[in-house]
Amino acid sequence: MNPYQIMVADYARLHHATAGQPLGGFPPLPRPELAPDAPKVLIFSPHPDDEVIIGGLALRLMREARWRVANVAVTLGRKPERQAGRWAELQACCACIGFDLIGTGPHGLIPVEPATRQADPAHWAAAVRVIADILAREQPRVILFPHATDWNSTHIGVHFLLADALAAMPKDFTCYTIETEFWGAMSDPNLLVEITPADLGDLITALTDHVGEVQRNPYHLSLPAWMQDNVRRGAELVGGQGGGAPNFDFATVYRLRQWRAGEWLRPYPGGRLLAAKDNPAALFP
Repeated sequence: MNPYQIMVADYARLHHATAGQPLGGFPPLPRPELAPDAPKVLIFSPHPDDEVIIGGLALRLMREARWRVANVAVTLGRKPERQAGRWAELQACCACIGFDLIGTGPHGLIPVEPATRQADPAHWAAAVRVIADILAREQPRVILFPHATDWNSTHIGVHFLLADALAAMPKDFTCYTIETEFWGAMSDPNLLVEITPADLGDLITALTDHVGEVQRNPYHLSLPAWMQDNVRRGAELVGGQGGGAPNFDFATVYRLRQWRAGEWLRPYPGGRLLAAKDNPAALFP
């Protein structure tokens, strides 16, 4: 058997073997001591589970730079009968990974979609006020939210919700923005962040607390393959066409900009590759 046949067979074997492992209920993972005035990172998650799927950089900032990370639950999903369960799963996930949790109401802000922005301006304006109030209260150094073409209608809606909330902030409000991708790939990311196997294992461990979702679609098992493919794509989309791939096993692709004086600015030309040995706080001077 040639080595590539063995590699593929091992991938399939591990995938099937892991499918039978327990979901959720793991003890909290190590969390560093955080200063009361530690810089804040807010993840504006379209659905419960996005906080850890795209949260590799946030996890690194918490663990390596001792920054405080909070997930903002923008929605609790479309299905009313699942919302209480998804909130409970989200609480368990955040407790496991070490993120704080901020709610946006008993049912979240749903619907948050591009169509809502046009068809129901009163609901949209109320949702923008909720997000703007969170930004004003928390004063984050960094926020994470989906990019504008992340395919899923709620992901796209959350992008425009954050864009409108930022535009509603006072002119002296500033923060760094990290746009994320999961369902749809960005054409112009500018940041590739290495995720160590240990951190990825912890993200997946916490992700399994979303029991109802990963039973429906076991995407926790495909997260390593997705992050491997991020290395392939990010090597050229971020590092430059025709460039050599970094020696990363896993990575997440982002677009980093700064919101300042009422507009988005790019803090550096081209793209950056953040290795596991690099200080993630250095991205946000």
